[in-house]
Amino acid sequence: MTMSRTWITRGLIVAAVAVAAFALYTLLKPSGLPDGIAGGNGRLEAVEIDVASKSPGRIRDIVVNDGQMVKAGDPIAHMDQDVLNAQKAEAEAQLAEARNAVLVAQTQVAQREAEKAAAEATVRQRLAELNASRKRLGRSDTLAREGATSTQERDDDAAQVEGSSAAVEAARAQVASAQVAVTNARNQVIGSSSRVAATQATIQRIEADIKDSTLRSPRDGRVQYRIAQPGEVVSAGGRVVSLVDLTDVTMTFFLPATAAGRLGIGSEARIVLDALPDNPIPAKVSFVADVAQFTPKTVETQSEREKMMFRVKVRIDPVLLRRYITLVKTGLPGMAYVKTDPGVAWPASLDLKGAPAGPRQQPR
Repeated sequence: MTMSRTWITRGLIVAAVAVAAFALYTLLKPSGLPDGIAGGNGRLEAVEIDVASKSPGRIRDIVVNDGQMVKAGDPIAHMDQDVLNAQKAEAEAQLAEARNAVLVAQTQVAQREAEKAAAEATVRQRLAELNASRKRLGRSDTLAREGATSTQERDDDAAQVEGSSAAVEAARAQVASAQVAVTNARNQVIGSSSRVAATQATIQRIEADIKDSTLRSPRDGRVQYRIAQPGEVVSAGGRVVSLVDLTDVTMTFFLPATAAGRLGIGSEARIVLDALPDNPIPAKVSFVADVAQFTPKTVETQSEREKMMFRVKVRIDPVLLRRYITLVKTGLPGMAYVKTDPGVAWPASLDLKGAPAGPRQQPR
């Protein structure tokens, strides 16, 4: 019974907190908004990119200044290349040596193949001599049995056959030895060719490092500030310049669960900057947190901090940003409005048709 009362008490407390949060949000939400539209305050934010050195080294120069607009691929800074150029020269000398070794090995292959051919010719010659000796021995055997020749002559012919047979074996051994020499020479060609390929790969790596020593902008944007200065030595991954991508601008704000729960990615939104109160900027919801944040960083009153809020992010149309990219500025405060009910029409103050037109009144 006591446990049931405890759960009932907790349930009442949670319900009371939810009602109080909704009531507080209703009191604090921007006035004049119809049901189905919610809003919150925030600041324009953009994607920040740090241009860093791939390898450790000394910064030779930085060719951009704070606030300068850059395009993707534009040079930002140059790293010192003296060490890389020396490494490349050394690798090129090793490449020339390896290629010369290939030529020498190929010459040795040709020489060993010629020696093998000569050994094979010697084998054929010794075989011919062996055949002649065997025929002579056959005749001597016949004559010796008939008494027409001496036994000594027959023994001499037999010895000649044995000698010719041994000569054939020796010649065949020379062929085998020549074949081993040919194989070794060919292996030297393969080894020298492998060194050529390895050295070429080393040169390609060094050339890639030389290319990467020119730090380039990865995308269109504006230089925020220099992190390092010419002459400084940075480690691998050392940051040199900070950029901001002005084609990816968002505003983050917070909504209670009653409003955030009805939002979806791609929901229609509007941004109204304090500097341009009469010019709503079209945007879309790009993010809705799936976990409530008890104390949002951007809220400013004690009553706001007491509510469970969900972080919401809206993104300005990149096409619009590219059209007025030189006027876009981050950090500007303002209000973001979203439709929690797609069927609700925007009020006149947020209707794009009624908004003043012209480059001077676009987001800065």
